[in-house]
Parts: sequence; C-alpha cells; structure tokens
Amino acid sequence: MPELPEVETIRLQLSHYLPFKIESLHSTPGLKQNILHTELPDVGLTISEIKRKGKMLDFVFDDGSHMLSHLGMTGTWLVGETIKSGKHTHLTLKSKTHTLAYDDPRRFGHMYFFNAVEAQRKLDELGMDLADPELDLAYLTKAIKKYPDRALKVHLLDQKLFAGSGNYIANEICARARIRPTRKCGKVKVDEFSKILIAIHEVIGPALKSGGTTFQGGYRDSTGERGEGVQHLVVFYQKVCQICKKTPVKKIILAQRGTYYCPQCQR
Repeated sequence: MPELPEVETIRLQLSHYLPFKIESLHSTPGLKQNILHTELPDVGLTISEIKRKGKMLDFVFDDGSHMLSHLGMTGTWLVGETIKSGKHTHLTLKSKTHTLAYDDPRRFGHMYFFNAVEAQRKLDELGMDLADPELDLAYLTKAIKKYPDRALKVHLLDQKLFAGSGNYIANEICARARIRPTRKCGKVKVDEFSKILIAIHEVIGPALKSGGTTFQGGYRDSTGERGEGVQHLVVFYQKVCQICKKTPVKKIILAQRGTYYCPQCQR
C-alpha cells in the first residue's frame, strides 16, 4: 500500500503539471462501483494545487472545490503527454497538452469530490501528518500514552493519530527506536519517546529522497517507475537485521499484519 513517502512523491510529480484545466473526462463503471463515493468534477475546472495529508491527496480546483484521493493498496496517478489506457485505468482527465489518469488494479482506493467545508471535514478525520514539523515530542508522547494497552507498532498504524503511516513505516520506526513492535505503549520508557521521534525522521526522510518504496508488484510513481526506498530498510522484508548486520530478522503476525523485528536490537 502506498504510504506517506509514496503519496508525497506522486504529489510532487503531479504538481509540475499545474495548473491543469480539464478539457475532457472519462471514467469506467468500476470507478463508480468501487472507488468514487460522490459525483465527479465538471469539465472546465482547473486543478490549481495538489496538497496531501497522510495518505490522502487533495486536488484543489480554481472554484474552491476539492477532489480527495486515497490510493488504497494499488492505486496511483499517472501523468504524461499521452497515457496508454489499460483495463485498470478508471479515471482519465485530459488538458490541452497532458493526460492525468488514475490506475488501480485492485480498486481499493477511495475518491471524493467535495466543497471546501466537506473536504476539510474529511481531512480532519486524520491525525497529524508524520512529516508535519509540528509533530513534536509533546504530541508524540501524548498520542502514545493515549492507549497504554496497545502494542506500539499497532498504535503507530492509527491514522487518527499518525497520518501517513503504514505497515513498513511502523515496522521500521520500531526497529530504529530499538523497541519491539509488541511492546505495550504504556511500557514505553520516558527516554524512548525521543528515540521514536528521531526514528520517524530517519524512516520518512530517506524514503522521500528515494521516491518511495516499492515491493514486489507494488507501488509505481506518476511516471510508472518504482521507488528505491528498499535500500534503506533495516528489518522489513529483511533476512538479517541491517542495524547489527548479524541477527536473523524474526517475522510474526501482529493484528493481522506481517511484523518484523530484530530479537537482538529491539527490546
């Protein structure tokens, strides 16, 4: 599933093509059946800005309306002078010079066309973005202490607190903070909160610089390319811990998600 670095990469790439005036629009029945929860924007509107909160892209139009797009597990936005439409291309927007297309093989994405008030209400359902400079030690400490009986890794996946996190990010944060993913939030020590905050930056920063992280058959950016963030992973999908360079990584299932940790480095 595209997580914060992948969605931000797509946002940055699409932003190079703004403003984007919609001259024509085509959608498939699959869009309305599985992805779109409202009506579509009108032809003639111009995308003036693209924002992001967590894993939600926010297309802002010149009339003040918004199109929110969550990519689900396999969704992406492709852009170019021409886009070869495939069986998974569910929405195509064309300007005079370029094509913007939403492609989603498994159709688990979500899309909404809202006015400004409705859009803000939807975005407010999300917690603080993991890349937000205001995510400081005070916010992090309060958020982690909120549910003391939750496992830390499971807690880090809560989008109402940590918008943009996903499975690989949560695993990697725990690893870099040297905390086992199964540790209860109430058992996190005072000096470990700062380690978690540092770990968030250590995970997000390199992944963004690498254009996101692609696993087998997964994420593509807006040009169809794979992200190179796998080179920065220390436990997720690793056979040997890349911190100590010697201990085999252990995989367990935690809250129905594959969870990886180093028995030597994480306590």
